[in-house]
Amino acid sequence: MHIPATLVRGGTSKCWLFAESDLPGTVDDLEALLVNAYGAADPVQLDGVGGATPTTSKAAVIRPSAVPGVHVDYLFGQVGIGIGRVEWGSNCGNCATAIALWSVSTGLVAVAGDVTRVAMRNVNTGAVLEAEVDTTGGRVHEFGTQTVPGTRAGGVAVGLKFLNPCGGVTGSTSPTGHVAEELEAAGITARASMLDAGAPMVLLDAAALGRTGTEGLDEIGDLVDVLRRFRHRAAHGMGLAARGDAPDDAVPKVGIVGSPASYRTWLGDEVGAEDYDVAVRMLSMNSPHPAVGLTSAVGVAVANLLAGSVVHAASAAPGATELRIGTPAGVVAVTSGEPAPSGPRWITIRRAARILCQADILVPEPAMV
Repeated sequence: MHIPATLVRGGTSKCWLFAESDLPGTVDDLEALLVNAYGAADPVQLDGVGGATPTTSKAAVIRPSAVPGVHVDYLFGQVGIGIGRVEWGSNCGNCATAIALWSVSTGLVAVAGDVTRVAMRNVNTGAVLEAEVDTTGGRVHEFGTQTVPGTRAGGVAVGLKFLNPCGGVTGSTSPTGHVAEELEAAGITARASMLDAGAPMVLLDAAALGRTGTEGLDEIGDLVDVLRRFRHRAAHGMGLAARGDAPDDAVPKVGIVGSPASYRTWLGDEVGAEDYDVAVRMLSMNSPHPAVGLTSAVGVAVANLLAGSVVHAASAAPGATELRIGTPAGVVAVTSGEPAPSGPRWITIRRAARILCQADILVPEPAMV
């Protein structure tokens, strides 16, 4: 069968985007289709359109929204690599960036002058995001010069705002009732902040794992097994999984944080300790994230506002609403606005997107169940 799809780079991810009307109606059939289309069961995804890395094995299914004030609903899927399944429990800000540009380019959202607003709802988590897409001259652009840490390639400028980002999955910014607490896994006890902001995540004090938070990707790779165990323990503590459930490799997100120190990005750029406020190294599924997921950046920014959190303790700007996050790819700036007892009412990150191709993906009929 032929499935129309569009490949779009959003920030530091690539995401295949599908119109819901072109796909099967049940989640089981959709998962079977994506597993076959991406070649998910193969660790190199050779016989499929997957990119064989967590940041390039993503999908989103899009439809017009019936929610007042929202233009687009999207279902995000993190497609397995070497495993024939799709994780449906999270959100991806980079893919939302891609969806915003796609929505304008397809006419799903009409161009409105030099900047076009796109309101999107992630149906996985209920999160609502607003994007501002550069449509200078009242038209959609195929190329742009906006860059983001993690790639030197330019794209169309997209400002992404997460609205009311706290508690979307669990109902609380701190689902365990604590801003920080001791968490034990793999024979290691670490200070941890488990929070639901942008997405559920667990952030660990890097020093407890013998790290600084400024390590390169290879060094973080050595921590993958340990961090996965902390992820699974946190899932139980946050009420995201019951004892005996099969481990989930997408939820919660997991990473380490440390105080600023000089380091070199994987692109070879020097970053000084004075150039940023807190060091963060995250996993994407079961691999070190080459930059930082946008939902993770939202959580880090919220944690920076929470006195006693591991981010607040490590940060050079604790409590600040303007936070510079040191990632393996460089510095990502995040702005929090309109503070409230439940957390900031919005968080903004500047991104870029580019449509790479439009295609018909050929998927064998047996993919359907």
